[in-house]
Amino acid sequence: MSPRTPAQSDSDADQPTNDAELIRLQKFLAATGLGSRRHCEEYIETGRVTVDGEAVTELGAKVDPESQVICVDGERVRLQPRRYYLLNKPTGFLCTNNDPAGRRRVVDLFPNDGQRLFTVGRLDENSEGLILVTNDGALAERLAHPRYKVARTYQVQVAGNPAREKLDELRKGVRFKEGVFRVSGLKYLKKQGKSTFLELTLHEGQNREIRRMMARIGHKVIQLMRVRFGPLNIGKLKTGEYRRLTDWELKKLREMLNEKHSPTIRHRKGRKNVSHGKSRSTRGAAGKKTSDKKPYDKKPAGAGKKRGTTSSGPKISSPKTSSGRRIIGDVQEKRTRQGKRK
Repeated sequence: MSPRTPAQSDSDADQPTNDAELIRLQKFLAATGLGSRRHCEEYIETGRVTVDGEAVTELGAKVDPESQVICVDGERVRLQPRRYYLLNKPTGFLCTNNDPAGRRRVVDLFPNDGQRLFTVGRLDENSEGLILVTNDGALAERLAHPRYKVARTYQVQVAGNPAREKLDELRKGVRFKEGVFRVSGLKYLKKQGKSTFLELTLHEGQNREIRRMMARIGHKVIQLMRVRFGPLNIGKLKTGEYRRLTDWELKKLREMLNEKHSPTIRHRKGRKNVSHGKSRSTRGAAGKKTSDKKPYDKKPAGAGKKRGTTSSGPKISSPKTSSGRRIIGDVQEKRTRQGKRK
């Protein structure tokens, strides 16, 4: 059975599978844990995906995972039970599934029982602390996406004792080629010898963000540990240990994502903006009607004639000031009249 593309008709006789059983190929691949849908689309476009032995390069193709054999790089992929782990990552491990240099990876800390796991976001090799490991590509993509602004809290040991003015720079933002990096929360923890411990909270995960910001204000990072991610807390988990997320933690993660981008909230904001627009227009219209009723708005007889003109004589121009504005009345004529009266 070949994959179904959008060009095929719903009434094709050679397509026995119902539309209700078909899903888009990239959505299925993401659900198996291969990565985000964007990465799975790259697998399809580069010809790495086959369905029933035939290469598929069309992103609109639909498949039936129950009856069709779907392979990536010659290896069959299947839907797996969802798994969610919280790991206290040790230093010296990479948050990647493919390292040509053969260095240690986070996924190597888990038993190789056929499940394809990957990390949610990244901690660099020299950083440690809380990181999520899962095979749920859809949830991982949303949690790592900058638009959801998931709070990430770190405990950082830096060399020296940063002045308050320097720490204020982190709140205001430090500009890099990727944009402006800033912390949304900053807490002074303690001073130890010639170093200082700080707690920093960020809402975007840029590459080596904290290390680069601290280097910019002149304080090298000695140790960096993530202690919170959204509603999750590292707790008493030791370095290198992991555990499964509880149902309550999964519920809180999903609630956080739904609250930050729910259609209801967007609708309320839209209505609020519209109401402000209406109130301004109403006040403007009311002001206009009131001004129309004022008697001084009515033009008196002869108002159409310009100042300094007569019915039969030519126009007499009024003198101007240095700024180009006209002076009301003829000053010279006024002085002459005053002299005659004397």
